[in-house]
Amino acid sequence: MRIIKKFIPKLGLAPVLAAGALIAATATAQVRNLDRVVAVVDDDVVMASELAQRMNTIASQIQAQQVQAPPVDVLRRQVLEQLIIERLQLQMASRAGVTVSESELDQAIARVQQNAGVSPEEFRQRLLADGMSMKSFRQQIRQELMIRRVEQGSVNRRIQITDQDIDNFLRSKEGEFWKSPQFELGHILIPVSSSAPTSEVTQAREKAEDLAQQAKDGADFRRLAIANSAGQNALSGGDLGWRKTVELPTLFADALTDLKAGDVTEPFRSDAGFHLLKIHAQKGASEQLVEQTKVRHILLKPSAILTDDQAYNKLIELREEAMASDNFSELARENSEDIGSMLSGGDLGWSMPGQFVPEFTQAMDATEIGSISLPFRSQFGWHILQVEDRRKQDMTDKYIRNQAANLLRNRRYEEELQNWRREIRDQAYVEIKLPDSETTEDSGNQ
Repeated sequence: MRIIKKFIPKLGLAPVLAAGALIAATATAQVRNLDRVVAVVDDDVVMASELAQRMNTIASQIQAQQVQAPPVDVLRRQVLEQLIIERLQLQMASRAGVTVSESELDQAIARVQQNAGVSPEEFRQRLLADGMSMKSFRQQIRQELMIRRVEQGSVNRRIQITDQDIDNFLRSKEGEFWKSPQFELGHILIPVSSSAPTSEVTQAREKAEDLAQQAKDGADFRRLAIANSAGQNALSGGDLGWRKTVELPTLFADALTDLKAGDVTEPFRSDAGFHLLKIHAQKGASEQLVEQTKVRHILLKPSAILTDDQAYNKLIELREEAMASDNFSELARENSEDIGSMLSGGDLGWSMPGQFVPEFTQAMDATEIGSISLPFRSQFGWHILQVEDRRKQDMTDKYIRNQAANLLRNRRYEEELQNWRREIRDQAYVEIKLPDSETTEDSGNQ
């Protein structure tokens, strides 16, 4: 989160600049114009005092990173644009009824304190030393959370990942590399040339077979490699490190087929001799046994006529009724505001990893089969959920496709986020009134 990240360096890790070229150059102008309007953004304004405070914060970050600061007038324009975009996003959040509960706010601030490695009281004192009250800081974090929800909701709707997109990625060289299993390998080479007489080949094969059996019986593979291998990595226990199968010679990759961590290959021959491989560890196993949860939920969305507290209390009542009469699905049909599941009694089917937002997943995982969770908040509103069953499924293909879809979606997110910000900026009425501007700037719809 941007605001949270902004304040972590400020809280003791990078004190606010008291001097320096950037601050010195802007201080006089900031004091003179503390109450001056520097931008009109639709029905809202940005004040010079806000611009000055944000510039101080960013100046602290620039100094902490030991990078060259841009010229003051360039920085001022960049920071003002940032504030304008945030104003537009907050206006959208207000129109959409996006809210942040006090408990969510407390949790977010607790994470900031934890990341800063300070106690709540020390955190408060550092805020005061930097000229910010806890009340102001809470408001900053609240706005950041609201902005994040608006961004996620608006941008995710713009991103469509099709089956063809996934197929194309998985068939590409990058996709092949991405989905390839990764092994931490040990290697032993018993040398014998391709032109060696049969007796030497037999002797080398028998030695390799004996070492393979010792390794399978529990002998330390690394010790066996040091004592017997002629491979390049023999003195380091034959360690090849982590390798994806697509990075290995075909002979090696074929030998690892159907093996798992702890297994040792049978000896196999190349022009250099007989090889043994041991899989010390494995990532991206070929079989993905996924724990799935069958779950129903009821969603209430806070709005101008339904506060967070009212939504929470309503779900407490629905939970008690469902527990008493075992009619969760009926209550979901009558009360849930999730259009996609309300008609089916709140049924979300069997879950897949990464399918739900973290808050939902956390509540679902903590709820026992047959039980109903306490109300919890996500970016969509307030929920209660009922866990109906759990199972383990081999979801290898679906898991890979789901992970690929998430990867493609994440790649497109930042690009779409920038496009969306540019669009809302272009569609807005913005009038810039910087002190050093010779003329004002009008843009967007009037």
